[in-house]
Amino acid sequence: MLSLKDYKNVIDLKYVPKKVLVLSDSEKSALCDELLGTLLEERNEIAAFSYPYKVKRDLIWGYMNQRLPNPVSARFLEQQDRLFWAETLENGVIDSERFDYKDGIALWQGDITRLKADCIVNAANSSLLGCFIPHHKCIDNVIHSRAGVQVRLDCSKIMGLQGESEPAGCAKITLAYNLPSKYIIHTVGPMIALKPTEEDARLLRGCYVSCLNLAKEMGLKSIAFCCISTGVFGYPNDEAAAVAVGAVKHWLMETGYDIKVIFDVFLDKDRILYEDVLKNTR
Repeated sequence: MLSLKDYKNVIDLKYVPKKVLVLSDSEKSALCDELLGTLLEERNEIAAFSYPYKVKRDLIWGYMNQRLPNPVSARFLEQQDRLFWAETLENGVIDSERFDYKDGIALWQGDITRLKADCIVNAANSSLLGCFIPHHKCIDNVIHSRAGVQVRLDCSKIMGLQGESEPAGCAKITLAYNLPSKYIIHTVGPMIALKPTEEDARLLRGCYVSCLNLAKEMGLKSIAFCCISTGVFGYPNDEAAAVAVGAVKHWLMETGYDIKVIFDVFLDKDRILYEDVLKNTR
């Protein structure tokens, strides 16, 4: 599998902070019109923009989900980034520096795409190209959709160089583009058919260790994990939480690397599980 050294020169990994940007509804609507014009032209469809802003924005979301990782113009990226970054700021940025850390670990419940951290972790699929199902609510879709088309383009370059699917337990990194975090680390967790095996647990631990190793290699100082392999991948939430916390605590103790780790959960049941596991795992 490719190492960071193998692919870091085929994608841009230089983080550049973005400035505060506020757009009016009319400005956002105009940006939607231009983006839709390009997306519809790619699909050989006729543009019609008599829709309200939110309807147009949903159309952009769905079309981008279905879009193959083909090149886009600099103008398209400029307009997309203005719209997406303004929306990110409107949604509200959560600064992970303000969390309550115990032994370098914090638990937070909320939308991971709002977190300002050095990197967030995306639970990817083996193609590493994001979710192609329009408006799907999986974390892979949400992260790609809010970050921008550049993430799929970067992942396509990495996968083209690798020449084969991404195996479970490994990790790759891209810029986060229009998210508050600097980077996204993409990892593929094991998919569970009936109940997790020892091999599944090993692969899931590998996801957390690979992400932390990559963050360390990049010199990053904070990382936010989603609940890898739960949901559609079928790993039982309680067992996944135990593996996650155990892997992270062991890595921190073994390496001594100074990094803040956030376990980001979305569901109440996961928050309760992680609170219990964090309290009882040594």
